[in-house]
Amino acid sequence: MAWSVMRHESGAMRSRLLLSGGGEFRPSPRWPIGALWPRLRGELLRRREWLCLPVGLLLAVLGQSVLPLLAGAAAVPLVRRWFTARRRASRRDHRAEEVTNFCGSFVSELRAGLQPVPALLAAARTTGGLGAAEASVIAAARFGGDVPGELRAAAREPGAGGLAGVAACWRVSVDGGVGLAAGLDRLEAALRADQDQRADMRAHLAGARSTIGLLALLPLVGLAMGWALGADPLRVLLHTPAGLACLVIGGTLEAVGVYWAARIVRKGQGAHTGGGP
Repeated sequence: MAWSVMRHESGAMRSRLLLSGGGEFRPSPRWPIGALWPRLRGELLRRREWLCLPVGLLLAVLGQSVLPLLAGAAAVPLVRRWFTARRRASRRDHRAEEVTNFCGSFVSELRAGLQPVPALLAAARTTGGLGAAEASVIAAARFGGDVPGELRAAAREPGAGGLAGVAACWRVSVDGGVGLAAGLDRLEAALRADQDQRADMRAHLAGARSTIGLLALLPLVGLAMGWALGADPLRVLLHTPAGLACLVIGGTLEAVGVYWAARIVRKGQGAHTGGGP
């Protein structure tokens, strides 16, 4: 992370030197703490899984064993996968909200008297609901291309499934003469109902997830209680055969229990929401 930040700072300094226009340029100190800390914090937030290594190192020093460090290194890819799944779900939800807002803005522009193509362009500029496919959809709309086809292609992006409904409404309105605003209005209502349902389910499952997290932390509470009572639980767990056996069996049961409980929660959420796009 430090190497990445220093490389970025070096590139920025070269750019400032090149673009200084021949005038006097006074570079800032080589690695000022005030400039480095925001970038280091950003790198740390993006790569939080690497915190498993210092935690494992701390436990390795306290327990005088290399096993916690190895466990921390093994946990890095698992924690990265978990964080990646969370970021992907967050982006999917945000993308679905953008598509819903796009439908609402599209309907508003149509009811304000605009034709479908100008209304589509205005809604896209206002909400950004077309995402990465905005340029291709706008080009198709402006130059008589296949707008429904471009919208269906954009709907393949995670969370953007509502654009397939927009494509269907566009196709029906062009081929059958049915009002585009009415179809988009119903589509927006359906998308908002689906979002409300998902939000309600997340609120109901928040308690279950908190319980899972609390149960997962109970072994750490047990270790803290052992230290408070004057025992040395790390020495017992890491330096005795019985402790190592308990550590392996308990860690396995802990991982299986957390995975099983999380899977039950995911299955319940998927069954309630119908799986979702």
